[in-house]
Amino acid sequence: MNERALITRLRARIPAAPDWVLTGPGDDAAVLTSARGCVEVVTTDALVEGVHFRREWPRRRHVQGALRTDALRTGAFDIGRKAVAVNLSDLAAMGATPRALLLSLSLPPDFPVEEFDALIDGVVSLATETRAPLVGGNLSRSVTGLHIHLTAIGAVRPRRVMRRSGARPGDRLFVTGSLGAAAAGLAALSAPEQPGSDEILNAHLRPSARLRTGFIVANNRAASACMDLSDGLADAVHQMCEASGCGADIDARTIPVHKAATRAQALSGGEDYELLFAVPARRVRRFLAAVRQAAEVPATDIGVCTKALDVVLTEDGVARPMPDGFDHF
Repeated sequence: MNERALITRLRARIPAAPDWVLTGPGDDAAVLTSARGCVEVVTTDALVEGVHFRREWPRRRHVQGALRTDALRTGAFDIGRKAVAVNLSDLAAMGATPRALLLSLSLPPDFPVEEFDALIDGVVSLATETRAPLVGGNLSRSVTGLHIHLTAIGAVRPRRVMRRSGARPGDRLFVTGSLGAAAAGLAALSAPEQPGSDEILNAHLRPSARLRTGFIVANNRAASACMDLSDGLADAVHQMCEASGCGADIDARTIPVHKAATRAQALSGGEDYELLFAVPARRVRRFLAAVRQAAEVPATDIGVCTKALDVVLTEDGVARPMPDGFDHF
């Protein structure tokens, strides 16, 4: 299909926009009514075929006594949904409520129409669940595989914004959920001999953003800083400390490592999309009450911010430098 036909097909799959979207898909740009009393939070992320995902993963299985390699196809629906989730995780870390999405697709010439439909349906499904309508975007041709660029727009009251730069010495560090499942899922997908459970495969292919937790913690002003774990816990701790001008001492024994993952995967694997919070000691009870109210996942106290600028991982009384997180380059 040509570009105009694809755009027509895309628009047919998008639900009607809410009344605060004055101009949606089909014009040069979207026009939105601002949320009263709020500032806008804007983030963008990309999923690139061969870097962030593969449309086919090699799998090995025994068939009548012989070892056979098959291709496990990653659903285009899951790819589209994940593109939304990774952006919503950034909004969650800022305490923002999603309002709108912009989607830019670069498609290889042989990309099947059925997969195009499924990709859009994946985007629209999570957009609808989170009340963040798709209001515009772009289509282009790609000679290097499928590229998905998504921009998410959110809203938050000015005094409720959570930044990574607000941590102070003495603040407790909490992390939501369990860590390493997404990295374990990626390892299983990448190694044909590893079957991998549905739980860890879904952790990698179908992540969830902690929107409700981020919003309620921010609305209760229960945390001094927050960051999502897209590049792993170690990366988030390093970046939060650097932005805040402090250090951290992480208790290795308290890190909530997923039962199917290793500690290394929990620290540096990335793509868990959980949240790291810095919480002043006087607000810990308020923070834990907010996490319970959100009712998504529990939060675990893993350490403390320090005056010393070192970021260390302590086990059995021995402090070692915290490893690095995931690095794209």
